[in-house]
Amino acid sequence: MVSRSYSNLLELASGESPSFGRISRRIPRIMTVPGIISDIDDDPSESVCSDPSSSSVQKDRIIMVANQLPIRAQRKSGNSHNGGGGGGGSSSCSKGWIFSWDENSLLLQMKDGLGDDDIEVIYVGCLKEEIHPNEQDEVSQILLETFKCVPTFLPPDLFSRYYHGFCKQQLWPLFHYMLPLSPDLGGRFNRSLWQAYVSVNKIFADRIMEVINPEDDFVWVHDYHLMVLPTFLRKRFNRVKLGFFLHSPFPSSEIYKTLPIREELLRALLNSDLLGFHTFDYARHFLSCCSRMLGLTYESKRGYIGLEYYGRTVSIKILPVGIHMGQLQSVLSLPETEAKVAELLKQYCDQGRTMLLGVDDMDIFKGISLKLLAMEQLLLQNPECQGKVVLVQIANPARGRGKDVKEVQEETYSTVKRINETFGKPGYDPVVLIDEPLKFYERIAYYVVAECCLVTAVRDGMNLIPYEYIISRQGNERLDKVLGLKPSTPKKSMLVLSEFIGCSPSLSGAIRVNPWNIDAVADAMDGALAMAEAEKQLRHEKHYRYVSTHHVGYWAHSFLQDLERTCREHLRRRCYGIGFGLSFRVVALDPNFRKLSMEHIVSAYKRTTTRAILLDYDGTLMPLASIDKSPSSKSIDILNSLCRDKNNMVFIVSAKSRKTLTEWFSPCEKLGIAAEHGYFFRLKRDVEWETCVPALDCTWKQIAEPVMKQYMETTDGSNIEDKETALVWCYEDADPDFGSCQAKELLDHLESVLANEPVTVKSGKNIVEVKPQGVSKGLVAKRLLSTMQERGMLADFVLCIGDDRSDEDMFEVITSSIAGPSIDPRAEVFACTVGKKPSKAKYYLDDTAEIVRLMQGLASVSDQMLSVSA
Repeated sequence: MVSRSYSNLLELASGESPSFGRISRRIPRIMTVPGIISDIDDDPSESVCSDPSSSSVQKDRIIMVANQLPIRAQRKSGNSHNGGGGGGGSSSCSKGWIFSWDENSLLLQMKDGLGDDDIEVIYVGCLKEEIHPNEQDEVSQILLETFKCVPTFLPPDLFSRYYHGFCKQQLWPLFHYMLPLSPDLGGRFNRSLWQAYVSVNKIFADRIMEVINPEDDFVWVHDYHLMVLPTFLRKRFNRVKLGFFLHSPFPSSEIYKTLPIREELLRALLNSDLLGFHTFDYARHFLSCCSRMLGLTYESKRGYIGLEYYGRTVSIKILPVGIHMGQLQSVLSLPETEAKVAELLKQYCDQGRTMLLGVDDMDIFKGISLKLLAMEQLLLQNPECQGKVVLVQIANPARGRGKDVKEVQEETYSTVKRINETFGKPGYDPVVLIDEPLKFYERIAYYVVAECCLVTAVRDGMNLIPYEYIISRQGNERLDKVLGLKPSTPKKSMLVLSEFIGCSPSLSGAIRVNPWNIDAVADAMDGALAMAEAEKQLRHEKHYRYVSTHHVGYWAHSFLQDLERTCREHLRRRCYGIGFGLSFRVVALDPNFRKLSMEHIVSAYKRTTTRAILLDYDGTLMPLASIDKSPSSKSIDILNSLCRDKNNMVFIVSAKSRKTLTEWFSPCEKLGIAAEHGYFFRLKRDVEWETCVPALDCTWKQIAEPVMKQYMETTDGSNIEDKETALVWCYEDADPDFGSCQAKELLDHLESVLANEPVTVKSGKNIVEVKPQGVSKGLVAKRLLSTMQERGMLADFVLCIGDDRSDEDMFEVITSSIAGPSIDPRAEVFACTVGKKPSKAKYYLDDTAEIVRLMQGLASVSDQMLSVSA
């Protein structure tokens, strides 16, 4: 079935407000049996074009959506009715389960950071444990009432294909730069796993529908597990306030574009209002993908990066996540932490040994084996470190499954064994591998004692281990006593960080390394140990200042502030959903900006007697992508039909040279032409060309042309168009990123060398142009209307169509002329742009094909009127 949001395309085409009413929402049933749900909207009642309405919610409400709920579930044993499992949080019981908060969950930490007074948080996600279908209703009710959690129940087979299949075998490796070059290396794209991924995202959308108040609630979706969820939510509620944060890296376009469903994922993400990334690199890669694959450009306004997407602005947020200071400090104050620190001091420091620490998941990208090789190199190059330096490597279980995890484990164990056999002594192992689960306080104790923390992942998103280490090294008064430090003693810490992890840019005092360069990592470890105490203290102080202020609460608050700012315009815009399946997107239009209706303009055309028609050429009558730019015989016939009508004065207004336009439009005897943005001007074919401004000296070309040639030679795919009065550097066929970068440089270069010349330098779509000052298409519009006025032909119908920035001058002139003497006070004025975008025009048409159909319709009306009068 067709979704309600685009069910009446006739209304959309006419530009009239669609007759969508408020529709009562049906609560979807929970899926409890295996199956694939279609990615095409199957319920016409589920998509609504939301209208402003009063809210019944008293305080801001956020629906946090992630793959996993911040809940621990424990199956009851015997007659146990006590809460369990989780770090002092509240707990609740069902007949067979005990539930409690997972204090280590980022989602829960964010809530603490936001504060309970102002914001209500509802969580949507899966539980780690499988719940039998017979228990799901009861569990749902308990979790909603006690924890404000909405569990998403997935059949085990579907969950496995979605999470362990598509997420962990395909998306996760690719986002970490691992291409599936062979079946054994990474996961080859599998269509059935992709369908499972889409199905799960749709089930998540159904669960959100049960609790959302779409006019008031903010929805914040987390991570790559739910990348198509924004499309399903936007399809149901066109004005949903939706943010998405990616917690993993986003790969460069060269890597990302190998994904077969690359466009579907990009378009789904663009259905969000705000997209968050940890680093500028990740955001830059995403923007580059949008540019190269979807042809979208972005700009920065007042410090905010925005992408224009079908009339909506999708904002980009760059901010690394932080840690929960309160939780960490409370763990540091626990008596068991102090006891564990004392134990470790006795085990290492009292034996005259210095601890280096690594804490990583046992997976392919964490670089554990590279770190071990660097440790081996350190001991080999520095014999004095043998017996004194110990690397404690805490290896957490891998989150994924598969052959690569087993290979990492085997390599790690064999490397540790070799190093210990080579450099070990009785009572001394240079590498201590801890591969059993540690309690959080035990891990914190290792941070407190470690002289240096090593995070050498080959590719990682936002690794919070360095942040935890810095706060732990800051410690507290009780730990200072255990460590034998005076309260006034400055704290110190050292970090050796991989360049390829998300937190690296924010920790500028760390020693940054390329983890693949074993020698460099070994040197960094040696340098960290040998560094002067004062230097260590300064670096620690700098890091502590950053980490303690940029905590998880700051991150969450900042993201939500930007989401609120981005969504402010929602109620002012008219929104329409178009497209099917994952190609669905919302067109957002200004209330005064509407599609030009054929019926409306034909009616006005028939009623009027003196008409001015101004048409741009490239991108308006001729698609920009066309290689042969000359007009078709059909276009010539349409223009001749319009020109034959004595009530019409028709003009082509183009940036092309007068020689080219003369040649192309030689069959059109009565057609007016303005060439080179209106510098040259003639009312019909057999009259002399005039100029809109006094004749100019073009000696400036001798300065500009060598500069342009230099950029043309260094930018593959660019060329220069030399006109009589203008020079244009075009980079349409160049690499988008490089072409745009070169265009900015060229613009600056030309402005500086031509500062004293009577010309202006402007950038347009894929061009940089130098033309005489004062020349614009607006002058042509003024000249045409004044010429008609002088001849006693006061225009009562004005149609002006164009597609780019240069045409905005024409729109401005004809719109402002409504109140002036050059046109009839009751004139019908149509300023129309091509495509939905910010414009001074009041109307739009989608593409050149629609423009040609419109002109053909007007031409046929003129032909009919001529035949009737004959």
